[in-house]
Amino acid sequence: MTSSSDAGRPDVQNAKRQADAAKRAAKKGIEEEAEPHATRKRYHRFDRIQRLEHAALLISFTVLSVTGLPQKYPDSWWGKGMLAAMGGIEMTRVIHHSAAVLLIAASIFHLLALGYRLWVQRAPATMMPGWRDVQDAIATLSYDFGKRKLPPLMGHYNFGEKIEYWAVIWGTVIMVLTGFVLWNPILVTKYLPGQFVPASKAAHGGEALLAVLSIITWHFYNVHLKHFNRSIFTGRISGELMEEEHGRELEEIEDNTRKQPNPSTRRRTIYVPIATVVGLLMLATVYFFLTYEDTAITTVPRQDVEIYVPAEATETP
Repeated sequence: MTSSSDAGRPDVQNAKRQADAAKRAAKKGIEEEAEPHATRKRYHRFDRIQRLEHAALLISFTVLSVTGLPQKYPDSWWGKGMLAAMGGIEMTRVIHHSAAVLLIAASIFHLLALGYRLWVQRAPATMMPGWRDVQDAIATLSYDFGKRKLPPLMGHYNFGEKIEYWAVIWGTVIMVLTGFVLWNPILVTKYLPGQFVPASKAAHGGEALLAVLSIITWHFYNVHLKHFNRSIFTGRISGELMEEEHGRELEEIEDNTRKQPNPSTRRRTIYVPIATVVGLLMLATVYFFLTYEDTAITTVPRQDVEIYVPAEATETP
């Protein structure tokens, strides 16, 4: 049975949040009145390495999309025009493969950098989904439909950003695996049934189309249309966006309760050599797969094959 104090707790929490918001607004108003030309407060969000990773992903994804979709729809009027503008199908494939190499290299670097942050620096795994994200998603929907007065306070990465992050991880794995099959069909069919090649082609094109549509709808709206979030380019986020999208993290910063990384020189000494060797081995494996064969046409030697043509029927005397 729920007690009366428990039943009134959400109202108390909402009242407290409204009071805190009013205090921050009043304080902000006083500061702006005292210093009308003062720069608004900004918070650190992404370091230089994270911004470079995003740049590599942005470039590779864009090039892969521009060169990949015309190959999926080569008979369309726009597909023919794009292929012709990029120098034909062979040149388009060269550009597509180059962007794929960049994406794979960036993925390997991200994996090793993530290991460094989690093991060496002991940074919190803020991208891992949890039950709190489910609660935040439900609360956000309730707020959107007017069933809740205030939106939920969310952490360093909100549930929407986590969904997008893991969608990128899943999509990259699918695209790399199916891309290897399409890049090396002869090698693959030595060990796997031939049906894997057309199946990989269907999965590769379908996942690519899904990724492009999700970026245009989900990502563009939340980052560019809803409000232009420049933090992935500048490394810093405005106080307004911080309060709106990462309110729980803002409270932790203001209360000085945010968990800080705890780097260790000993762990770094162990991790860096191992990560270097693992990274080089992964790159060598990728190089082997990418250079094992060119295409099914150029790898198989050309042969003169006699084609059977049935003799024409002749009239009998």
